[in-house]
Amino acid sequence: MRSLVAIMALVVMTVSIWQLEAQRAGLEITPLAVEGGTPATLFLREGAEPAPVVVIAHGFAGSRQLMEPFALTLAQAGYVVASFDFEGHGRNPRPMSGDVTSIDGTTRMLMDETARVARAALAHPRADGRVVYLGHSMASDIVVRQALEEPPGDAVVAVSMFSQAVTAEDPGNLLVLTGEWEGRLAEEALRAVQLSDSEAGLSQTVGDPAAGNARRAVLAPNVEHVGVLYSATSMREARDWLDASFERESDTPLALRGGWIVALLVATVALGWPLARSLPAGQSAPDTLSRRDFLLIALLPALLVPLLLAPFEIRVLPVLVADYLAVHLGLYGALTLALLHWKGALAGQFPARVWWIALGVALFGIVLLGGVIDRYLASFVPHPGRVAVIAGLALGAVPFMLGDGLLGGGGQGAIWRVVVARLAFLGSLGLAVALNFDALFFLLIILPVIVLFFLLFGTMSGWVGRRTGLPAGGGIGLGLVLAWSLGVTFPMFAGTGL
Repeated sequence: MRSLVAIMALVVMTVSIWQLEAQRAGLEITPLAVEGGTPATLFLREGAEPAPVVVIAHGFAGSRQLMEPFALTLAQAGYVVASFDFEGHGRNPRPMSGDVTSIDGTTRMLMDETARVARAALAHPRADGRVVYLGHSMASDIVVRQALEEPPGDAVVAVSMFSQAVTAEDPGNLLVLTGEWEGRLAEEALRAVQLSDSEAGLSQTVGDPAAGNARRAVLAPNVEHVGVLYSATSMREARDWLDASFERESDTPLALRGGWIVALLVATVALGWPLARSLPAGQSAPDTLSRRDFLLIALLPALLVPLLLAPFEIRVLPVLVADYLAVHLGLYGALTLALLHWKGALAGQFPARVWWIALGVALFGIVLLGGVIDRYLASFVPHPGRVAVIAGLALGAVPFMLGDGLLGGGGQGAIWRVVVARLAFLGSLGLAVALNFDALFFLLIILPVIVLFFLLFGTMSGWVGRRTGLPAGGGIGLGLVLAWSLGVTFPMFAGTGL
């Protein structure tokens, strides 16, 4: 069984990678030198004629990798595509700065960075002098505003848009793409079109794209804020909108990557099962926790930690809300471990081999699974400036995940215990945001990262704990992976206005 699962996982991984890499075929993908050192990538179709430039900007806590479906689709259609990491994001070593509450603060700085990328791409000999701005979420406002300045945009694609800069006339040739499940953003998409024509509806084009005065809003079916980036509807609408704007014709494939990325991630995680089964088997420690004791230990820190930290302003790390999260994790873990010790649940959990198990879990999560994520989904390789951030987060993440592993790793009913413990932690973060919304609302944006982490990395760590009888090993290793994951995801920030 172990060999069969390993073979199947490797086959799915191989096929998925082959399909994902095939979407790059025929493209020249090279670094783009940008004034100020912004990390950027240029996508060109081999042998294509000069064409408009498309500048692609990611949203908050995103990176170039997340926007590759658009980059590959539009490059295959013959456009000159430039994608980049905003300051504070991905591989960009320069932190975000300025006042996030002011248009003349952080917004202006991000617009200036977008303009520098546009100028660098326009200088390429394959650029024909026209430019398109495409942005997601946070960047939707940036690209709308930048399109009205130098270098001006001949067309705009705003994905999951929210922007007060949209008027009845500006920007010209505006396409708004929103996921069907995005609620208020779907309403905003319709409002943007009805500014130009109060009778207009979704999927209806107002004006003439060739004349530069058109507007259109489309809901991508059955997707949300991230899924909209992988939707076939989004890819097709963006390509066709630019073709209509520049009187071009494209009959090129769409970069439909979402399904293959999911298959690759699932297969990589599945590979962890036979690897875990190859470890020496160990006997689980006796379950000393009654259901009542478990619920006490799972729920008490979830309630106490946000209440204890609410009066304090925590500014230690140069990363948005990561310093608060590190303290929240550390205190949460310390309380959990103290309660487990009180109930005698730590006995026999720390033999010498537990550290080798922790190292193996960390290497699998960071090197193998992290390498897959970095190549196809989101930036996972830190620049030197993030090393200190990862180390600071580890001081909180390791005790938290150690407590999480021990709390849900032994005895009967371990799976339901894991679910309850992790839901309690997510609820604890939600309570922290409710108590201090202005300072901590960015935690809501990062919650999907934590959920994805639990689903991918947590599943593999659970296999290790049940096989070895030492959930502490998986917990420690997973704590290092969590610190790494958050350390490369949170935007770095050095400024005011938070």
